[in-house]
Amino acid sequence: MRENRLRTLWKSGGAAVNGWLAIPNGFSAETMAHQGWDSLTIDLQHGVVDYQSMIPMLQAISTTDTVPVVRVPWLDPSALMKALDAGAYGVICPMISTPDEAARLVAYTHYAPRGTRSFGPIRASLYGGADYAQHANDTIVTFAMIETAQALENLDAIMSVEGLDAVYIGPSDLSLALGCRPVFDDVDPPAAQAIDHILERAKAHGLVAGIHNGTPEGALARIAKGFQFVTVSSDARLMAAGSQQVLSKMRAAPAAPGSSTY
Repeated sequence: MRENRLRTLWKSGGAAVNGWLAIPNGFSAETMAHQGWDSLTIDLQHGVVDYQSMIPMLQAISTTDTVPVVRVPWLDPSALMKALDAGAYGVICPMISTPDEAARLVAYTHYAPRGTRSFGPIRASLYGGADYAQHANDTIVTFAMIETAQALENLDAIMSVEGLDAVYIGPSDLSLALGCRPVFDDVDPPAAQAIDHILERAKAHGLVAGIHNGTPEGALARIAKGFQFVTVSSDARLMAAGSQQVLSKMRAAPAAPGSSTY
């Protein structure tokens, strides 16, 4: 079976730089994958990507060594199983707040006897290999998103669930849950303290900690703290930022003869 390069990277003590895909298009996903991201996450929770647009995006990522990850809309067995059957090598599940929810997440993403995942890796076996079924349980990465006040109360119980590989912090939702501004990097003190606490408990439980970031500087600072999976911005945000940079330079230049814009 094809290796999961996230697991290989983490075992060596490294951190994965993850890109985020909000644009429902195979070509944009292929373009992002060819830039050298360690992994790319297709976001089915927020934004405009649906299952049918996800498939060509996964196929596009497969033209590279970038690891395909999917954030599912919710803790729903059909969504999780279909994402894995389509070839996702990691799944991120939002709003995991109790150990029961974490246990169900693990069950839905693992074949028996470890879980209750139904068998049907229709595209996953093409991507992963003919022996996918024998090795999927030890290859797929399962992330639980920690982003609610209830999750903070149940943190150690959630992280004690056998089979959970990693936790992923959504700083905006976590900040909102704590009465703070919904931002990625420059979070308010209560959210900053919660993020540090989640990281510390993840290390204690032997789990990988991941987090969403708005800037490379923010991601690098969190890698220095011990995060091993850092998302930087998204395809849509990067496209907008690049466009703004070009236009700001154009508008700062002397106006061309006959131009009404610059």
